[in-house]
Amino acid sequence: MEHQQTNFFVRGPSPLARLTFFAAVSLVLMVVDARLHYLGEVRQGFATLLHPLEIIATSPVRLYRSIQDHFTTVESLNQETQVLRDKTARLAVDLQRLPSLQAENDHLRQLLEARQAMQQPARMAEILHVSRDPFAQRIIVNLGSQQGVLAGQAAVDGAGVIGQVTRAYPFSSEITLITDRELAVPVQVERNGLRAIAFGHGRDNMLDLPYLPVNVDIHEGDKLVTSGIDGTYPVGLAVAIVKKVERNVDSPFAHIICVPTAGTDRHRQVLILTTMPSAAIPLDEPHPLPKKKESRHHAPR
Repeated sequence: MEHQQTNFFVRGPSPLARLTFFAAVSLVLMVVDARLHYLGEVRQGFATLLHPLEIIATSPVRLYRSIQDHFTTVESLNQETQVLRDKTARLAVDLQRLPSLQAENDHLRQLLEARQAMQQPARMAEILHVSRDPFAQRIIVNLGSQQGVLAGQAAVDGAGVIGQVTRAYPFSSEITLITDRELAVPVQVERNGLRAIAFGHGRDNMLDLPYLPVNVDIHEGDKLVTSGIDGTYPVGLAVAIVKKVERNVDSPFAHIICVPTAGTDRHRQVLILTTMPSAAIPLDEPHPLPKKKESRHHAPR
């Protein structure tokens, strides 16, 4: 009498069939999100649900910083106090000259019929973490749409421009740094007012000024500031310092490398300028400037 053998393992679809199915689903979702933006609300919901997990994940870092600040020695505090006293004394001397300089500045503005500069409102945000993607220069801060942060607002620090808010979640925001390849900043040379557009390398902490002629009036050490023509960044904010200018007779364009003046690796806080540009920038899209084309000159790796 033959006995029927029992299968201990029930086999489902083959690994190749599973791979094909999930790859097709992924492609469909990417096309739908890129064309119709149907997944924007889903992304917002996931960001809200994952916010408590982000708080839990970053709690060890905050605890470590609290313990580190708690065990700061009295000697280091005394040294810092002495340095601050010396700095305060020097600033007090400079402050005595401020009323006369301000009066002279107001007089010159009246002569030139220029309007008074308005102070840019801003919010202070703290950096939660940095993107782990080596090809994306982005950071996440602890202010979101619930605190009035919107996509398209500029982010700065005490040294200059850091980047631009590209995604605003309910309780956090994503800031794309000016060193990212997808972001461009209109700048001008402070020395002579020459205008250009700075692009990030994406792979290092450098900026590039492409498509400028070989005989352009730019030298090493020139300071680049925002030109304000895009309506996002106020005029005159520091952006970068020209580090290297290469002029090749075989190319009609100069190869200009710049170092940003600001940096998120130096501080934990940034300022988000709360004034929106004249044209609203759609969510999940970087600043709408023309993308940089591939150039024959590349920075050495």
